[in-house]
Amino acid sequence: MRLDRVWRWWLVGGIAAMLGYFLVPSGTFASTATYDSIGLIAALAILAGVRMHRPERPAMWYLFAGGQLASVLGDVVYSYYEKVLHEKPYPSLADVFYLAAYPLLAAGLVLLVRRHRGNATGLVEAAIVATGLGLAFWVFVLHPVAAESASSGLERWISTTYPAADVLLLVMLARLFTSPGGRTTSIRLIAAASVLLLAADTAFSLVSLYWNADLPAIDAGFLLSYLCWAAAALHPSMAAPSPAATADHRPLRLVVFGGITMIPPALLFVPWVGHDAIDRRALAAGSVLLFLLVTVRMAEFMRRLRRLAMSDDLTGLANRRSLEQALRDAPAAARPEVALLGVNGFKNVNDELGRPAGDQVLAMLAGRLTAAAPAGALVARVGGDEFAVLLPDASAAEAVTAAQALTGVLREPVAELLLGVSIGLAGGAGLHPDELLRQAEAAMHAAKRSGEPVRWTPVLDERITEHARLGAELRSGLDRGEFRVVYQPIVELPSGRVQSVEALVRWEHPVRGLVSPAGFIPVAEQNGLIVELGAWILRTACERLAFWRATIGADAPNKVSVNVSARQLARPGFAAQVARVLAETGLPAECLAVEVTETAVFEGGPAVVALHELRALGVRIALDDFGTGHSSLGLLQTVPVDTIKVDKSFVDNITSAGRETVIAEALIRLSSGLGLSAVAEGVETAEQAEALRRLGYRYLQGYHFGRPVAEPGFTRTPAAA
Repeated sequence: MRLDRVWRWWLVGGIAAMLGYFLVPSGTFASTATYDSIGLIAALAILAGVRMHRPERPAMWYLFAGGQLASVLGDVVYSYYEKVLHEKPYPSLADVFYLAAYPLLAAGLVLLVRRHRGNATGLVEAAIVATGLGLAFWVFVLHPVAAESASSGLERWISTTYPAADVLLLVMLARLFTSPGGRTTSIRLIAAASVLLLAADTAFSLVSLYWNADLPAIDAGFLLSYLCWAAAALHPSMAAPSPAATADHRPLRLVVFGGITMIPPALLFVPWVGHDAIDRRALAAGSVLLFLLVTVRMAEFMRRLRRLAMSDDLTGLANRRSLEQALRDAPAAARPEVALLGVNGFKNVNDELGRPAGDQVLAMLAGRLTAAAPAGALVARVGGDEFAVLLPDASAAEAVTAAQALTGVLREPVAELLLGVSIGLAGGAGLHPDELLRQAEAAMHAAKRSGEPVRWTPVLDERITEHARLGAELRSGLDRGEFRVVYQPIVELPSGRVQSVEALVRWEHPVRGLVSPAGFIPVAEQNGLIVELGAWILRTACERLAFWRATIGADAPNKVSVNVSARQLARPGFAAQVARVLAETGLPAECLAVEVTETAVFEGGPAVVALHELRALGVRIALDDFGTGHSSLGLLQTVPVDTIKVDKSFVDNITSAGRETVIAEALIRLSSGLGLSAVAEGVETAEQAEALRRLGYRYLQGYHFGRPVAEPGFTRTPAAA
């Protein structure tokens, strides 16, 4: 027989034996023997369950078995009085065993409750349940039994001890079942056994008090209690670890507690309750106690709400609201310093690995921050991938030291992922919390560009203001046609023929003069105007090459390269927009090359999808600034590349034998092996051109061959030789 089914067979066999007990004539020796045997076997079954499942802490089960055995011994002793001595004494030696069972059962329940490690809230809720139900128990059972005339004080004491012991079990059950958390089948069977014992004892007391009758249902309650105690021990879950506590927000829970608090006023509507002074005092005391307990519970509830409102659900750290409150509560003389940290590249984790993985990474980062933060610092999560560390009273130098330590911690791999971090610092006495956080955020955005922790200075605000002003002027410049496209030749060696041109944008500002792309392109990227500007450049470049092909024929360049930003690639329908421009200008798709930087496609997703769609049209793809990104070689596997443009940094010192020469040679071999073309950028001297030619480069671009102009000459340019 499988061990996990023993408990079921026990219940089946036990219920069959119980039915047999009721079929045997009442009052006979066979009836008594059957009743006592069921109880004795149940006590032994508990011990058998301990031996079968070997729980980590068997003491609880030994106490339950002892309680069962004590109750059975009481049955045996009472049967001896009744069947052998033909007496029905009360109280008797049997009551000693009956009463001894309750402390053993209660001690077992204490161990069970301790195993669940409930919190203070559970204690208060258990006290509410026990007070409400105990008050009803007093009115209907305890007080009537105690008030009943008895032959002796001992008899009165024993009569009230039974229901009082049941109230003790009731308190223990309330403590167990008001603590939120999972409950095993074994625990539910223990609860059922305790409730059955409580119901049977209560029924026995009431029947003895009011009717003095012998009801079979009472015996059934005691027998079912025996069976449930044993079934709980025989069930495999009796050896399982304590289930983890979870929040319990079921409406039934609120209904139960609300109903219990209504017990005292409800009892006043019972006709015979309230006329007795003792009952009135009990109701008054119970009402006051319930009021105090509910008040304590509400105070705990409000504290929990405040804790939830001031903390981050995912990481358990303080949230932005808590951080702002801490800044508001800082003494006037304090010098609070805030380090605002943004995780670079976190979007990739969510997009590629899923949000659960991203949540796990954030939780791990939170743990690292908490461990690395200086003593007394407040660590908070203030946004999706942004954290803050508040030093309540520190100098700027101390804040920089802390930021450097945090940078080192966060740059270590997290779950085998390498993530960057940008840290902005701000602080000082007398700053409003909103202003302090604004400064830290401005510094953090500056840190994303510099790669190092940045402290806020007024210059950052000036830069932000200038960017905003420049953004507004960009809008006006587009509307007034202040932009123009210029073209820089890309020559083919050894002939020196202009094989293609790169389209570049210039801004002829009416007041500022000629504005460098380095000054306005980042602003256009930030405010989104790069999409409109890029579309205009694309159309203008395609129209121009189509014009050259029509007017100068074979001397026209084969291709025009147009730089495309990450924002353009990410917009839905970008490939369709390019196809429409090609159709309207009459330029063949193979005459257009789209240049993208490694950072534009590093995050994958829509950008790479757009490049595949462009490649399907026949448009060529070039990777600009190749070799300067984080995973240049990896991109060659995911991006449909035709051309790599070797960054100027590898060309500058190409004439001297050094690392740059080795890298430039490795890149030309790599491109040849993959069937790609390679363009060396930034060639400024004939010596550089000759060195690149010797390495095997066929396509060069730089000032040596021509600066960007609106109308390049397409005759042969100065050759390398």
